[in-house]
Amino acid sequence: MKIVVLCGQGDSSRYFYHAMAGDFEISKVIMEEPVPKSVLIRNRIKRLGLLTVIDQLLFQTIVTRVLKFVYAGRLRELKKVYRLNDALIPENVLISVPSVNDAATLSILRELQPDIVIVNGTRIISRKVLRILKNAKVVNTHLGITPEYRGVHGAYWALANADEEHCGVTVHEVDSGIDTGKIYRQKKIEVDRNKDSFITYPLHQYFIGIGLLKEVIADLNSGKSETFSKVSPDSKLYYHPGFTYYIKNFLKGRK
Repeated sequence: MKIVVLCGQGDSSRYFYHAMAGDFEISKVIMEEPVPKSVLIRNRIKRLGLLTVIDQLLFQTIVTRVLKFVYAGRLRELKKVYRLNDALIPENVLISVPSVNDAATLSILRELQPDIVIVNGTRIISRKVLRILKNAKVVNTHLGITPEYRGVHGAYWALANADEEHCGVTVHEVDSGIDTGKIYRQKKIEVDRNKDSFITYPLHQYFIGIGLLKEVIADLNSGKSETFSKVSPDSKLYYHPGFTYYIKNFLKGRK
């Protein structure tokens, strides 16, 4: 089956590409440019309000930088233990586009006619793109357990909510919602509360998620496509934590 990757420019896209390319033939990687920060901030303000966004920006500009410095050794350790490869994606398979929803992307997908599309770190994929891919299996690895923890930073929010049972990873079909597609696989992650924090949880999720995604792609290649749905009263869409929320929880030992 022809496999194509739709991804963003983050480290996780490189981790997933190299892990998948070791086991499967990847035809092309279509990589989109980042959304301009000014656009992201403007959209967040419309959705969440100015004060909330200022609080989030304080977290991102201050706390994450401090955590990257404090946990630099742990980050290096986990990358080595989990063999996460962040080398550049080879130019011969790479196609750059302004957006996964751009007209150029639609044209490329029409030409490639993939059977399986692996999604990682992109904007929300539009209905137009999904219509182009109606005959393909479009699969995303979400860093959280759905439907309880949709959006971003699923491991952090589960632990901040003292909900260890839902601290994990989901591999699911991509639909027009946000992390609402039918589920292929889910699995908890194990973290070390003495060594790990907000900045290191994703590395555990990448490692587990890569393993789950390999299982799913192998199943799809062999003609299996079993999924399941969950209905939960606790389903919620999460955003970036704010500075004040994070500090309050940090003082409670939830880092």
